[in-house]
Amino acid sequence: MINEVIADAKTRMQKAIEATKHEFASLRTGRASPALLEQIRVDYYGVPTPITQVATVTVPEPRLLMIHPWDKKIVKDVEKAILKSELGLVPSSDGVYVRVPIPPLTEERRRELVKVARKHAEEGRVAVRNVRREAKEMIEQLEDDGEVSEDESKRGLDELQKLTDKSIAEIDALLSAKDKEIMEL
Repeated sequence: MINEVIADAKTRMQKAIEATKHEFASLRTGRASPALLEQIRVDYYGVPTPITQVATVTVPEPRLLMIHPWDKKIVKDVEKAILKSELGLVPSSDGVYVRVPIPPLTEERRRELVKVARKHAEEGRVAVRNVRREAKEMIEQLEDDGEVSEDESKRGLDELQKLTDKSIAEIDALLSAKDKEIMEL
């Protein structure tokens, strides 16, 4: 019983870590990354569609994104969507490709991005702690119902705490790497 609760908690904590990684990927650094554009929606025949579903996004150079819309009619829509986004990017097109140069970040913008990264990391930690709290309640309920002994419950709670500490340490390591990447010139 306790093993099932811990296995479920482990899976849910891993999902919280993955969500944090995904949030970090969408943060702009000085380098070009297709993940920067994942949040952008293009008006595709009246339907807001993720840019990755209407075009191929490549990185030919470290500071350049190249977008090749599959339908040439939406090149202008892709440009508008990127301009409207809060990424501060200025696209240019030749009618077939949309080029998005990634300008170097200012010191002030870097500090803002670090704050955003820390906020995402804290959200990840909170999600992990919520999983721990729910699993702890389930283990305590099993003990109260007499389905597991006090010793088994104690061992399960210890294992759950170790899992929580490991997950939070992983999020902290991701944050540290992202901070370093953002502050890198």
